[in-house]
Amino acid sequence: MTDGINRRKLLKGAAAAGAASLIVKPAIAQAQWPSRPLTMICPWGAGGGTDATARIVASLLEKDLGQPCNVVNRTGGSGVVGHSAIATAAPDGYNIGMLTVEISMMHHQGLTDLTPASYTALALMNEDPPGVQVSASSPHKDIKALAEAIKAAPPGKLKASGTGQGGIWHLALVGWLVAMGLKPDHVAWVPSNGAAPGMQDLAAGGIDIVTCSVPEARAMIDAGKAKSLAIMATERNPQFKDVPTLNETLGVNYSVGAWRGIGAPKGLPADIQGKLAAALKKAFDSKEYKDFMNARGFGMKFADPAGFASFMAEGDKAMASAMKAAGLAKA
Repeated sequence: MTDGINRRKLLKGAAAAGAASLIVKPAIAQAQWPSRPLTMICPWGAGGGTDATARIVASLLEKDLGQPCNVVNRTGGSGVVGHSAIATAAPDGYNIGMLTVEISMMHHQGLTDLTPASYTALALMNEDPPGVQVSASSPHKDIKALAEAIKAAPPGKLKASGTGQGGIWHLALVGWLVAMGLKPDHVAWVPSNGAAPGMQDLAAGGIDIVTCSVPEARAMIDAGKAKSLAIMATERNPQFKDVPTLNETLGVNYSVGAWRGIGAPKGLPADIQGKLAAALKKAFDSKEYKDFMNARGFGMKFADPAGFASFMAEGDKAMASAMKAAGLAKA
């Protein structure tokens, strides 16, 4: 009988311990995020504007969240590789990435099924217009001289680069050519994994023009290897006040812009989305971020998760029309 009583006590004790563990474990799990390093995927190459923006944001997140935030460059496929890596990662708060304007363009070309709706939007962080860059040794001293040379050249003789086929900087070139009354392919496009390799090819003499943003071209410009002749915007960039707009120099009223924001895979828990969104807003408002962006001439534009999702959806519709008009959309 004593054995029976002891057995019942042991069973009750075990049951109580099991119940206690069931109560404690979820509470511990919920309190742990972030308990390990985060990964920020960048769809474009090291040294470009997207990479630079990713790295300053990652450093500020690391400072705020108390965990490393490692930037990983996943390039290729005109941005498809990196954007796919973000979309297919585990939605656990440890995998985030830089979404760029190309996510509102690639599916119109038939390159991917991914759209802005394939992600959990976190924050819009930046927006920039393209510039027209040539090498320092180029005979074209201003945008008028370059425009005249483009019109006089046989189709395909001049070459340009700055991103993948059908990317935002390619669309910028096509829009400019069409606005001047030329065919979309009058200047041949040479695909690259971002602005940095495009500018390197320009400095090496492999191409004639790069239509990336001026901040992305700044390193080569400061090194005396390239010069910016104009920007495709409604007004000059205060950080590059000597660079005129197309409209004031050529009478071509054409402007377009690239944006960068932070997103995560679909299915990210709401509480983690809220924490990441708050950390990103704090990063955007910080002196470190503003000083970094201003020093490089990068434009600053912020939107919260709902605002960023709406911004991407509206941009997707606009890009569908623009790419169709430029002949870059898949029929």
